[in-house]
Amino acid sequence: MTTSQKIALVTGATRGIGTETVRQLAQAGVLTLLAGRDAGRAKAAADKLVAEGLPVEPIALDVTNPESIAKAVAEVTSRFGKLDILVNNAGIMVDDMSKAPSEQTLAVWRETFDTNVFAVVEVTQAFLPLLKKAEAARIVNVSSQLGSLALHQDPSSPIYNFKVPAYDASKTAINAWTIHLAHELRDTPIKVNAIHPGYVQTDMNGGQGDIDVPTGAKSSVGMALIGADGPTGSFTYLGKTLPW
Repeated sequence: MTTSQKIALVTGATRGIGTETVRQLAQAGVLTLLAGRDAGRAKAAADKLVAEGLPVEPIALDVTNPESIAKAVAEVTSRFGKLDILVNNAGIMVDDMSKAPSEQTLAVWRETFDTNVFAVVEVTQAFLPLLKKAEAARIVNVSSQLGSLALHQDPSSPIYNFKVPAYDASKTAINAWTIHLAHELRDTPIKVNAIHPGYVQTDMNGGQGDIDVPTGAKSSVGMALIGADGPTGSFTYLGKTLPW
C-alpha cells in the first residue's frame, strides 16, 4: 500500500517530548506513528491522542533490538510503502551525577552509546530505503546543546560547569552522524538535521527545566516540516544555529 499522506515515525514517544512531538506532527495533518519499546504503553499513549481527534497510530519499536527494528520496518513497508519523517527522539541519561567524568563506569558509557548513538544509526539505516521512497523525506536527530564542544569549552556558556560525559559525548557523536549522513544525501531531496530541544521539564531531569514540553517539541517538529529551501546538516534550537 502507498499513500499520498505524509507518514512520520517518532521513536521513544510514549512520554514527554516524544509524545508531544507526535501530537504536534499529527496536528499538522501528518499520520504519525507513535513508537515505543512496550507495545501496551505505545497503544495507551496513542489512544489518548486519537481521542483528541488526531491521526496517530502506535507501533512497537525497541531501538536497541535488531529484531524489533526489522519488524517495525516490515510493518511500515507493508502498510505505507514509504516514510516521510523519521524523528530519532529515543534517548537515555544514566551518568552518575555524583561522580567526576573520569569516574563514570564503562558500563554507563556502553549503555548510553547503545541507545543514544548505535540505535540511532541502526534505526536510520533500517528505515532509509523507505525514506528514499518518499517525495522529500526529513530525518531529525534529537541532540542537545550538551553535545556542543564549543559551548563546553566556553567559560561564559550555560553548560561550562555541567559535565555529564557519557551523555554529552553521545550527543556529540549524534551531531557528527548528522553531518556525515546529510553530506551523503546532499544531492537528494532528503534533509538531515540535529536539534536541541531546550532545557525541558521532563522525567529525565526530574521535572527541572526552563521550558515546558510543548516548547521542547517545537524544534523537532519545525525541522520535520521544513520545505525544500530548509537546511540540511544543521544543529539548531528553535531555528537558531548552535555551535558544534
